[in-house]
Amino acid sequence: MEPLGDELSDGVITRAVPIPAPDPRAVLGAAARPRTVWSAPDEPTVVAGGAAARLTATGADRFSAIRDGADALFDHGDVHAGTEAARPRLFGGFAFHDDHAGAPPWEGFPGAGFVLPRTQVTYTDDGAWLTVNAIGPDATPAAVEERIETASEELAALPDAGPVLGPPGVVARERTTPKETWRESVEAVVSRIHAGELRKVVLAQALRTELARTLSVPDILTRLGETYTDCYRFLVEPHEGPSFFGATPERLVALRGRTVRTEALAGTTGRGETPAEDEWLAEELLEDAKNAHEHDLVAETIREQLAPYAASISTGERRVRRLETVQHLETPITAELADDEHVLSLVEALHPTPAVGGLPPERALAAIRETEPFERGWYASPVGWFDAAGYGSFAVALRSAVATEDTATLFAGVGVVGDSDPDAEWDEVQLKYRPILDELE
Repeated sequence: MEPLGDELSDGVITRAVPIPAPDPRAVLGAAARPRTVWSAPDEPTVVAGGAAARLTATGADRFSAIRDGADALFDHGDVHAGTEAARPRLFGGFAFHDDHAGAPPWEGFPGAGFVLPRTQVTYTDDGAWLTVNAIGPDATPAAVEERIETASEELAALPDAGPVLGPPGVVARERTTPKETWRESVEAVVSRIHAGELRKVVLAQALRTELARTLSVPDILTRLGETYTDCYRFLVEPHEGPSFFGATPERLVALRGRTVRTEALAGTTGRGETPAEDEWLAEELLEDAKNAHEHDLVAETIREQLAPYAASISTGERRVRRLETVQHLETPITAELADDEHVLSLVEALHPTPAVGGLPPERALAAIRETEPFERGWYASPVGWFDAAGYGSFAVALRSAVATEDTATLFAGVGVVGDSDPDAEWDEVQLKYRPILDELE
């Protein structure tokens, strides 16, 4: 874990005040790095900049290392948030693999990284709040109160962000996996499934694009929010390096009190060109044996992963989740914990779900490492937030890209099971690129 030194001895100082709601695009555009965006269904939206404190970790114990660092960070302090939504929270996430090394295009991204923002704006149904956090020997309540007054004035004086820019355009593409290589990889995994070595493996592809003009992260996040209103939008940036953003449909876990909410999201088809075709595709998805099998593996494993912590687990009715370009099978899952738990304990227990890894987990991860000719980095990983009480909300970082000003690398994957067809799986990957690619082309 990155050492925090004497910062911890003085505790976190937090002040928050209600403010007139500023344009989120303008706030993000003016924010200092590292910048944070978190926007989730039924949660306040947060746009934040700077780092009052950073926690990083590597290796297999990164989940517990981050939790220990957060416990020390929040051990004592002077917090006056005014409302629960504006309380201090750590934002960030984890790499997909334990041995993540930050290889390109993931320069600057650690195995695990979280930021306590220096300044954050939280948008609630009742308005907006400005929160300022500080920590260290020079942090005092008076200094934080002075900073929050200055920041309020700066936000009020932000110029109009202007119209939302359209996509920057794509001038070149580079696939990491040629179609013939993909076919061979899928067929090899299917053979291993039939041999009893594996039950499911999620194989992914990466698509590197060169952009015609500089990418505006505030604008692409705004456009994604307009199209994918019920998805989890996120932005994670290290102090230096590229930006990782997306609009993912998949919640990993949310914890409040002892109530856990998660879901199985697996099985995919396209959208119809007419309402009747859309309904036909949805019905076909519900009745398709391959997709039903893939979905059942995910739902069954999530319940097994939660069982050691839960006093009870309830599973909702399977349904079709409609997005702009695809439809998924979805089953909501709720659990009541037997004891108080930290959300990171549940994140560690659930990651990776069979929807992004496979079964058995260790063999599937080894197969992914052997097969994929690129670095997953933070793709398909847990991203989100948690607070001093150990409550939090995490999504699975799908429908995402890691980008610089003039390049963006997109990621998409599919679940390979015993009756998978390489060509059909290839087509599904292309569908899953569309949410981000449509906002780039």
